[in-house]
Amino acid sequence: MKLGLGTAALGRPKYINVRTGNSNNSDLEAFRKNSFSVLEEAYQLGIRYFDTAPGYGLAEELVLEWLQTKKDSSIKIASKWGYTYTANFDVNATVHEIKDHSLSKLNQQWHFSKQLLPYLKVYQIHSATLETGVLKNKEVLKQLALLKKEHNLKIGLTTSGTNQVEVIKKALNVLVDDEQLFDMFQVTYNFLDQSLQEVSDELINQKKSIIIKEALANGRVFRNEKYVHYNKMYSTLEILSKKHQVGVDAISLKYCSQTIPKSIVLSGASNLQQLKQNLKLNTFSLSTEEIQQLSAFKVDSGFYWKERTQLQWN
Repeated sequence: MKLGLGTAALGRPKYINVRTGNSNNSDLEAFRKNSFSVLEEAYQLGIRYFDTAPGYGLAEELVLEWLQTKKDSSIKIASKWGYTYTANFDVNATVHEIKDHSLSKLNQQWHFSKQLLPYLKVYQIHSATLETGVLKNKEVLKQLALLKKEHNLKIGLTTSGTNQVEVIKKALNVLVDDEQLFDMFQVTYNFLDQSLQEVSDELINQKKSIIIKEALANGRVFRNEKYVHYNKMYSTLEILSKKHQVGVDAISLKYCSQTIPKSIVLSGASNLQQLKQNLKLNTFSLSTEEIQQLSAFKVDSGFYWKERTQLQWN
């Protein structure tokens, strides 16, 4: 099983995406019920890696509630700290989340996240950047090392932006008591932004775990009339989709799993239909030629992230 489940779309009614939907998020109880059913269906279909965060609205709370129904030591939960969800389920909110990489925020969010133990196996800095100085904050790093030792956790970070590779390289050099702190790296990767490949061999050689997020490029892999510059990519994806009898999503997820070996690719499914379509990545393989075709759609990292910043919360 190469697929894990990310819970960003399960814990809050809006997420950065190129595609809009007409789902009614005004009924919070119905929203919770749907999210709970997706967690359970993912488990029944064999998924055992679940990624969550307090910045994902109700996600951590829902995962904790769901875990009460389970007694299965093969379940692995990854959570994060560093973002606070601020939209309060207001679909018209202008600010959805606030980043804070301070020691006080770490301690505050750990106070809730620790309830996910013993299923909690991975604890990550949410969207680590050079700008926040978190990789140089000795108090934070020391506290993460303490949590790692006390609870047998893997400590990781997630990355976004044009300098993902630089952040990863700096993180590999972070030592606490002469030992590397970071074990896992959750990185944006897809055939549009392939920057992870610059450092993937080094991560694998150092026996670091790689988690791939945003494999569908926030929906940009699906045909969209606003993105005519991707028309050739859309046509190729649709041909491959028809050939392998799966959706464009499964093609995109499979590309990531085959080009970054031993990684876990996160599904961002918000409903059962999407989840089942995503899981079809396990039913086929892409040929070397097909991977080369998709790799040819690589864009400049600066262009990729500039375009991403213009996406709306849908």
